Amino acid sequence: MAEEIISKAAILEKLGSQLVVDKIIIPKKLTAGQVLVQIICSGVCGSQIREIEAKEDRFLPHLLGHEGGGKVVQTGPGVTDLKPGDHVVLHWRRGPGIESDFPIYTWNGLRVGGGLITTFNEYAIVSENRLTKIPKHIPFDIAALMGCAVTTAFGLIDNEAWLNIGQSIMVLGCGGVGLNVIQAAAMKSAYPIIAIDVYDHKLEMAEEFGATHKFNAIKTGYSDILSALFTLTGNGVDVAVECSGKAEWAHEAVKPGGRVILVGLPEADKSLRMSSMRKLFGKTIILSEGGGSNPADDISRYLNLYSLGKLKLDELITHRYPLEEINSAVARVRSGECGRCIIDMEERDEQTRK
Repeated sequence: MAEEIISKAAILEKLGSQLVVDKIIIPKKLTAGQVLVQIICSGVCGSQIREIEAKEDRFLPHLLGHEGGGKVVQTGPGVTDLKPGDHVVLHWRRGPGIESDFPIYTWNGLRVGGGLITTFNEYAIVSENRLTKIPKHIPFDIAALMGCAVTTAFGLIDNEAWLNIGQSIMVLGCGGVGLNVIQAAAMKSAYPIIAIDVYDHKLEMAEEFGATHKFNAIKTGYSDILSALFTLTGNGVDVAVECSGKAEWAHEAVKPGGRVILVGLPEADKSLRMSSMRKLFGKTIILSEGGGSNPADDISRYLNLYSLGKLKLDELITHRYPLEEINSAVARVRSGECGRCIIDMEERDEQTRK
């Protein structure tokens, strides 16, 4: 790297506080497996909310973000599959290639940590195995969705839920992951596909993505929802996918032999409690790890479906913010109102921002 690069970034300086948007200095020399990426778009995931609200973090200050789309600027020693100018998805799941050392940035004379991937910054040093090359016609905001929301949801259906044609599924929480779980279930010809959320506009989105039935958890209440589910299915759904981190009754809606997939995690200082062991007999509970997705294989398949018009992704993006307004974006995601929220590093016309 011939010249020092200054990058705008959102920095987690203190837990429970707003992120600090300021300039950081990128290390001049890349080490083995490191790739300098110009990030064009980043998604905001619930995982970042949990990082900000954590009770303990011994690596402060540090950068955040784990799904993005960008361009390769420079590659370090040993990187063979990427070159400057390539367009890439930045993802937190491990792919092929070298796993590099963590980069250390500088901010006002302080060392700022960066993991194998960060995306709330204009430029980032990313580990080779957290990058997947994509065709240049793919929009960067769609690329960002491939970093977590889409791959987690579709991988979950394929690898963890074992959902068969005609089986039933319930999805609690219709955000970026939940809506894609619904979309993937519809592609599997599942029935019924039951969406549950606290916002009517998100339930309307769920219907557009393939939900056959929908319930507002506040207006209906879980006991009435359970009653309706058993009326629909007879003895419960085959699969329940929990994306909110708050519903403790998902297992009650699942029939014996069914599966509960936990995507949304409880807040750091809270536990997920099950009401009765007897209601768990014969049921499987799985904590999803990114849907077990394989970035090298899955991203290209999903982007092909998107290019063919078979995958709804543009409709998933409900809010956009510039990096300077990252705290507003985080607050919006925390409220639960979003489908998926995108951070645009480059200026957009006001008419294209939501």
